[in-house]
Amino acid sequence: MAKMVLAPGFWLGAWAWDEVAGELRRRGDEVVALTLPGLDAGDPGRLDTTLVDQAHAIVAAAPEPVVLVAHSGAALPAYLATDLAPERFSRVIYVDTAPLPDGFVAIPALGDAPEFPLADWSQVEADGNSLEGLDEAALARFRERAVPVPAGVAGAPLKLSDSDARLSVPTTLVCTSWPSEVVRQGAQAGQVPIFAEVARFDTELLDYVDLPTGHWPMWSKPVELAEILHEVANR
Repeated sequence: MAKMVLAPGFWLGAWAWDEVAGELRRRGDEVVALTLPGLDAGDPGRLDTTLVDQAHAIVAAAPEPVVLVAHSGAALPAYLATDLAPERFSRVIYVDTAPLPDGFVAIPALGDAPEFPLADWSQVEADGNSLEGLDEAALARFRERAVPVPAGVAGAPLKLSDSDARLSVPTTLVCTSWPSEVVRQGAQAGQVPIFAEVARFDTELLDYVDLPTGHWPMWSKPVELAEILHEVANR
């Protein structure tokens, strides 16, 4: 069975993967869910965290080749981790996100703010993050446990090396908010900046899986997401 490292997106810790991780373990997979540096509310130095710190934490969680699963904003340190140590990853699965281009900044409007907090739900949706499938209990848990993202992660540019070794890592995009055809066309046409890096991958190393739901499928469709991750990771 596969060995997987699960990296959650902005505001989240390892807890966000609880249901999915349980489903994967029941299927026989070996799973490590991460709380990335900067997203532990009890860490007094968390606001000093950078994307590089998070990327090194991901690499450290993969002493041997693993399947890396990255959700949302975790695409930034995840892709950087494959740039730093491509040999540590047998595949990367991006959940409602994608490998991002050099220089990409998640929140360019952050300015001098030290961190990026979870906004109210109307703003979250206005920013393009679908809440489809999340009930009031899920939203309340999210709000209660969310940790603001340090500026060194949310407001810093992604800095990749000149090496193309990261492009040799097999990659799967699990498309939830945006259908795979939209992502595919956006990458090919070069019309969507966040998909610019996707266009650089060899099509034989890149595939897409659709799971129609909102931006947080680990809560809205945990069983279905776990089944997809299990199947892709164990090819």
